[in-house]
Amino acid sequence: MNHEKTTVNGNGRTVMYNKYTLRKRGVVIMLFILIIIASIFAINAGSTNLNVFQVIQAFMGNGTEVSDVVIWQIRLPRVLAAIIAGAGLSVAGCIMQNNLRNPLASPSTLGISNAAAFGANLAIIVFGTGSIQSTGTDAVIINNPYLVTVSAFVWAMIGTVIILMLGRFRGFSPEAMVLAGVALSSLFSAGTILIQYFAQDIQIAAAVFWTFGDLGRASWREVAILASVIFLAIVYFILRRWDYNALDSGEETAKSLGVHVENVRMGGMFISSLITAVAVSFLGIIGFIGLIGPQIIRRIVGVDYRFLIPASALTGSLLLLVSDTLARSVVSPVVLPVGAITSFFGAPLFLYLLVRGYKKK
Repeated sequence: MNHEKTTVNGNGRTVMYNKYTLRKRGVVIMLFILIIIASIFAINAGSTNLNVFQVIQAFMGNGTEVSDVVIWQIRLPRVLAAIIAGAGLSVAGCIMQNNLRNPLASPSTLGISNAAAFGANLAIIVFGTGSIQSTGTDAVIINNPYLVTVSAFVWAMIGTVIILMLGRFRGFSPEAMVLAGVALSSLFSAGTILIQYFAQDIQIAAAVFWTFGDLGRASWREVAILASVIFLAIVYFILRRWDYNALDSGEETAKSLGVHVENVRMGGMFISSLITAVAVSFLGIIGFIGLIGPQIIRRIVGVDYRFLIPASALTGSLLLLVSDTLARSVVSPVVLPVGAITSFFGAPLFLYLLVRGYKKK
């Protein structure tokens, strides 16, 4: 009798667990479908009017010269850059929030984006890796994206190490670490201003334009580099999903389960900084995707990192893709900086999370 009752209870738990995982998988599938739909709208959006039939013809190799150039050289790389960069920045924010146990942590709020931007500006202006054009759409071309990426990555890592040292050795609270990130952001912004102060006028204009955040400057080469780095980073995070689940329960709990907390934390921050550095060096500053992506989807799928990591990636892709489509459509043919659109979305949520955190005290 007891054996039968145990079997029934076990089957009941299995059914509940299957429903639990099925719902979360359904959310991931739904996000993937929404990205496909948003991509179709994004490819059709723009100053050059193209209908769905022309887009299909271009994909089949039967398009006109104009449609081929618009779709293959302008819109498709832009759409792919939005999907890839959005996924990377959102996952980076998700992992940072886990590693620092701080819901406000992200590349933008911790000053890492500005640190990477400082390194990129240093490479473009001081080391001369950027060439200036007279057109408004591509004010600066990165001749050596690898040097810019390395410079941005080094400075992003410097910002990361400072945050980790403050949190570990000074015992900073989550709110204090965010404030430390704001201070670092101001410091690196000041450094960027000083570099631009000694540059020529046209270099200043180009550097400022570059920091706005523009997905239109991504060519197939940048898309390929972004895709390679971010794909490998997400694979790494997924392989560490159980460690992040343990770490989310507390440092002591994770250690009792055999997790090397310091290694996991440093590895996660290292890879997250690499994602931020690559994205910023190619696309400029795109703020708050790393904050709002994980925060939105965490309220839907919970804190199980088996599902939270891929769901965060897809949410970030969808948010950046929709933001870029709005940037190109609101006052068409003028293209607004996508970083401004994402900041409009992210800043109110940041304030909400900050206020809610204080109300809990």
